[in-house]
Amino acid sequence: MFIAMNRFKVVKGEEKAFEQIWASRRTRLEEMEGFISFHLLRGPEREDHTLYASHTMWETKASFLAWTTSQQFRDSHKDAGKNKPLYVGHPEFEGFDAVLAQTNARDDAAAEATP
Repeated sequence: MFIAMNRFKVVKGEEKAFEQIWASRRTRLEEMEGFISFHLLRGPEREDHTLYASHTMWETKASFLAWTTSQQFRDSHKDAGKNKPLYVGHPEFEGFDAVLAQTNARDDAAAEATP
């Protein structure tokens, strides 16, 4: 599994606008082979910004890299430059290869029992 995160420092007072951009954009992630899930996370508030992270999970790093060179990626990021006034600095990318993973066994058992 590969986890890709971008951290955004959003200017104080612009949180709703930032969240609305993400809620209204069509990512087309579901079209990509190896895509597992996406989350937009709101973190701590600082004096001049609120920290956010976009978090995607992929079956493999190769699946993520295919996303970054796809038409779906280009389409979903085509207007990203228009949002620069919302940020303090540039988004910061972090990629992680999973070395250990644990799931909730109760959730797994419930999923297997569902017809």
